[in-house]
Amino acid sequence: MVARLLAPLAHGLPGALGLEDDAAVVSVPPGHDLVVTLDTLNDGVHFLFDGSSAQARDIAAKALAVNVSDLAAKGAVPHAYFLSLALPGGELPWLDSFVAGLAEAQAQFGMALSGGDTTRIGAGLSISITALGLVPAGGMVRRGGARSGDVLYVSGTIGDAVLGLELRREAAEAAALMEALSEAEVVQLLRRHLRPEPRLALASVLRQCQAAAMDVSDGLVIDLDRMCRASRTGARLMAAQVPHSAAASKVLSAGLVTRQRLMTGGDDYEILAAVPCPMTGRFEAGAAAAGIAVTAVGEMIAGGEVVVLDEALAPMTFVSRGFAHL
Repeated sequence: MVARLLAPLAHGLPGALGLEDDAAVVSVPPGHDLVVTLDTLNDGVHFLFDGSSAQARDIAAKALAVNVSDLAAKGAVPHAYFLSLALPGGELPWLDSFVAGLAEAQAQFGMALSGGDTTRIGAGLSISITALGLVPAGGMVRRGGARSGDVLYVSGTIGDAVLGLELRREAAEAAALMEALSEAEVVQLLRRHLRPEPRLALASVLRQCQAAAMDVSDGLVIDLDRMCRASRTGARLMAAQVPHSAAASKVLSAGLVTRQRLMTGGDDYEILAAVPCPMTGRFEAGAAAAGIAVTAVGEMIAGGEVVVLDEALAPMTFVSRGFAHL
């Protein structure tokens, strides 16, 4: 049944061979490099699955989107993906909806399924996706290319997804949030958690502006830490400049969430970029032309320390700087 459902997702990609072979053939156009990324999402860790068809659709779309977000931060155009599914045994009435969510997402991102594997798991659901993207030869944007003096930017807004998660996870906190927010704002926050939107339109802008970049998946602060380690530099992040949506700003002002939580909650799937000063005008203009808001939030500095300053320019402290994988 799984093979029957998944085979149509390979349509239009000759190298997938209709998912009828043990391997696929991936052709790279002349003058391009292949960029490869992999993410695994597990029930109870990365999502909370209630077994419904509607949620299965969202989970599938998110699993592909988080991989495409990595490709966007590398300046790559999505090409194809491989899927590994660990499924519980028995009848799975939601599986058709799961595949429909994949179909929606891959059509949005312009890619097709190349192959993968399915296996049985005792309980829950585990999804691993390996996504393939294309960049002009030598043009992949690295996280380790930042230099002291570069301007730090983030796309979109930070913190919505973790509030969306709180709306689904914690009964007491969810009730307080719902009381403070409008129905439309609740829907918006839930959607940011369930259906992230990779910033693909920024991919070429990042390449053209010689930026260092990565996507914000585990939290803005911890991901900035990682960029600095890879670049062998430090950073100064201005918390008051970090952009938040109107909904997030409302609950922040009401004292229902801390600024630290918004900056460390993760699941934002925005782009964090370090742009050389001579390129900032070009970067901002390119982002505006692509229809994506970007905000300057700090700068790269000498040394290896990441300093986060509050509104009074005092260093902030964090119980956790973001999501730890292990």
